[in-house]
Amino acid sequence: MSTPSPQPLPIAGMFFTVVAMACFAVLDTANKFLLTSVPLLMVLWFRYAFQAVASTALLWPKRGMSMFKTQSLRLQLLRGLLLMVCSTLAFVSLQYMPVAEFTAFIMITPLVVTALARFVLKERVSLWRWGFVTGGLIGALLIVRPGGSVDSSHAWLPLTLVCLNAMFQILTSHMAKTENPISMHLYTGWVGAGLATGLVMMGAWTTDITPFEWELMCLIGLTATLGHYLLILAFSRAPAASVTPFLYSGIAFATLGGWVVFAHVPDPLARMGMLLIALCGIGAGWLSQREHAAG
Repeated sequence: MSTPSPQPLPIAGMFFTVVAMACFAVLDTANKFLLTSVPLLMVLWFRYAFQAVASTALLWPKRGMSMFKTQSLRLQLLRGLLLMVCSTLAFVSLQYMPVAEFTAFIMITPLVVTALARFVLKERVSLWRWGFVTGGLIGALLIVRPGGSVDSSHAWLPLTLVCLNAMFQILTSHMAKTENPISMHLYTGWVGAGLATGLVMMGAWTTDITPFEWELMCLIGLTATLGHYLLILAFSRAPAASVTPFLYSGIAFATLGGWVVFAHVPDPLARMGMLLIALCGIGAGWLSQREHAAG
């Protein structure tokens, strides 16, 4: 009788999640710094071109063309388009928001997914979940309140990003039932690269970029690619309920990046909002784990 192979330890998924969030904090901090001197579309193009080429080169020797096999090309293209729009909104938002506040605001996405599950997918949502959603939204309002460090007149940018990102996550969850995560990662890279190439060639292409700016663009491409790949590994090594709380480590990493590079520290009310978002997100993750165990 053969001995069953040991299951991967959940701690591996948690570790990959924390490293991924550190990558995204570096990505956002470098983005905010670079966008003061390099056209947004150039940065966006390089970010996606790097991901597409690097991921394909890494996976090609073992998988070849089979890694592009898909059950629904239409959904792959839609998912790639959604992520491309989300990335564009994120780049624009970072021009008006500090890195820490931006990261915390985006962390209400899982809570918005809960609301969409009720109104779009007609799923039952408990009072506890509505409480966590409400708490997260209050935290977001504390961050973008009038008189704070964030220009509230541009609050529609991250809010739109959160809504589209929630749709992206719901679509990802639906496609994960039939699609290979690796192929989903590749399609998002190539769809984004194709769209960004078309946009940048329409007039945003520039060669007036210093060696240091090219290095930063390489750093952005590397951290974006590595971060997304590590998240794929994280959710393949541990249950989502175990991984989700560690996503909020991104707020700490983003706060550190904003302090080191821009000497920015969130004000007390913004810090309260960030803490409230993290607590509500972790609470929602705990509730999911509890409901899954009971079901």
